[in-house]
Amino acid sequence: MSRSMPEIAEFVATERLVKPSHEQDSQSHSMVLNMGPQHPSTHGVLRVVVEIDGETVTKLVTDIGYLHTGIEKNCEAKYYQQVVPMTDRIDYLCPMTNNLAYCLAVEKLLQLEIPPRAQWMRVLMNELTRLQSHLVWLGTHAMDIGALTVFLYCFREREELLRLFEAIAGQRMMTSYFRIGGLSLEAPLDFFPRVRALLKKMPEKIDEYQNLLTGNPIWVNRLKGVGHLTAEQAVALGVTGPPLRASGVDWDLRRDMPYTGYENFQFRVPTSTDGDVWARYWVRLEEMRESVKIATQALDGMPEGRITADAPKVVLPDREKMKTEMEALIHHFKIVTEGFTVPAGEVYQAVESPRGEMGYYVVSDGTAKPYRVHMRNPSFATLQALPTMCEGRLLADVVAVIGSIDIVLGEIDR
Repeated sequence: MSRSMPEIAEFVATERLVKPSHEQDSQSHSMVLNMGPQHPSTHGVLRVVVEIDGETVTKLVTDIGYLHTGIEKNCEAKYYQQVVPMTDRIDYLCPMTNNLAYCLAVEKLLQLEIPPRAQWMRVLMNELTRLQSHLVWLGTHAMDIGALTVFLYCFREREELLRLFEAIAGQRMMTSYFRIGGLSLEAPLDFFPRVRALLKKMPEKIDEYQNLLTGNPIWVNRLKGVGHLTAEQAVALGVTGPPLRASGVDWDLRRDMPYTGYENFQFRVPTSTDGDVWARYWVRLEEMRESVKIATQALDGMPEGRITADAPKVVLPDREKMKTEMEALIHHFKIVTEGFTVPAGEVYQAVESPRGEMGYYVVSDGTAKPYRVHMRNPSFATLQALPTMCEGRLLADVVAVIGSIDIVLGEIDR
């Protein structure tokens, strides 16, 4: 599990490598190596301290905190609506999933009823977000192993998804589209046809990624039988998402604790009992296929109607009404400058992010600013399993294992 700096310092200081040569035991063949801190353009700023005996990892300690932002504390100084664009910076690969978890939590406190169209749009955008997140994972994971071509293939389709995000929300990354009470804007006129065209060709593209890798003997040898994690170990360590399902635990919040209308959709939850790096690769590939199916269902059954709840003191009024109705203008001014009060209470809302259970614990003291906002991020819990998966394995396997758990340090060091 992750250790504090004093523990890491003690671990490093006790190794024979850092002792004077006359104090070293001639029988010892172990040494301590630092992997990282890595550059942010990799999986994040992570330092891994490993003790190796030859090429075998005998001990591994993770050192986090290099990317600390203090977002949780900053939320206490913001109005509820101002927190939304802060949540999408927790995990820059699934910003709208964070938006959704936070909005659902506050909406529970406000007891808002979200219109069906807004709920289905949230499902659609979350599955597109899952697709682009898994594309980044597959491309970078393959590049970690040495398969450079796959990265270019994955980013080809990811670019189209980012253009869709920009069309609907104005941002390619850190996309902030959901709002407390619904959505920020109606989709552009050409948005749904563009999404449908992309979804129609995605199954063929996923087959293409799989054909490039699955039959590659180097890829197979680097993944199969590496980084084992049993179902019992995964549950005990708090692992969720694809790594949990790859260890044989059939659990997905979209199906088992449905939210924002997921109970209306038919999809399969891929699982494997192998619990190795290969299983985590296979599960995510299958998840991409299921996300295409869910997004297609959302397009086919998209309801008509409002995209925001009927809550004029919480939801910003229509901009056209602001130009002709004084009451709408007043509500807009007061919400923007003073926020809106939320009934006192506390709530925990969890959603299924591409990396696992993303939960938001929000405490209200009855004012316009949250008393406490805490994020339960899947990467933090999954990182605890790294020593279990790596100790006793080769040093070269550590890179493959880190890539397979798909961590984002932004949500770990929040």
